[in-house]
Amino acid sequence: MPIQFTCPFCGVQTNVADQYAGQTGPCGKCGQQITIPGTPVGPGAYTAAPPRRSSGVGVLVAIIVGVLFMVLICGGILAALLLPAVQAAREAARRAQCTNNLRQIALALQSYHDANGQFPPAYVADAQGKPLYSWRVLILPYLEQLPAYQQFKLDEPWDSPANQAATNMAWSGVFQCPSDSRQDRTKTDYVMVVGPGCISDGPTSGNIARINDGTSNTILVVEVANSDIHWAEPRDLDAKTMSYQINDPNGQSCISSNHHGGANVAFADGSVRYLSDGADPATVRKLIQTNDGAPDPATIP
Repeated sequence: MPIQFTCPFCGVQTNVADQYAGQTGPCGKCGQQITIPGTPVGPGAYTAAPPRRSSGVGVLVAIIVGVLFMVLICGGILAALLLPAVQAAREAARRAQCTNNLRQIALALQSYHDANGQFPPAYVADAQGKPLYSWRVLILPYLEQLPAYQQFKLDEPWDSPANQAATNMAWSGVFQCPSDSRQDRTKTDYVMVVGPGCISDGPTSGNIARINDGTSNTILVVEVANSDIHWAEPRDLDAKTMSYQINDPNGQSCISSNHHGGANVAFADGSVRYLSDGADPATVRKLIQTNDGAPDPATIP
């Protein structure tokens, strides 16, 4: 806005631009030095800084942090919801593999029967009746493990120095349940039930013709979860001292598994079925016996 002023020397009124406020120069009329009234404006003059706008960067950062926080929370909730389903799916796969292991073992036992006219005994004994090694050693050729079987000194115990190399082999692929999380892969989860009236009483065994209850009603091999039995060791489940309650909560030796609610068992006809924890112990006992009036399999829980 122009500044109007009067020269104090000659009285002439003049309008000048406001950019000359506070500056000194000659009057256009009389030539005297005069100073234009007003506050100086120009280079070096102080002017108030314009109001500073608040930056949007802080708001943007806050939004991003909030979004990430919500993503983490939602991701955690989603993971918590999905984890049980994932674990259940993995356990279902392990249980299916366990079923397949038992089916392979049952078929190997049948192949042994076809070749020898009877099932293998629970163990092979020496001349003094001392157990040497397990039936699991005897079926190795029928599990496509003939080279491993040929390494055994069959006239020596399973843990003799001569058999150490063979028995130290881990047979987790066949003789151990996939749900067994132990590091020692030489331990087995699959055993016979041994005793009078069973498929084998220990050093001797029967054949299919002697199974009066029918092969589909007679158990060959069962699960025993996390047993301390070495796969080649001549030791199994004793029919005289075991509990016939599946997964007996009292900790007594019994048919058991790392699966939920039951255990797999293999029958003499090569089938594998899942016996639930609710299976009647009396029924389970009859299924172990070869001629004890076993029930219709449809009634097994």
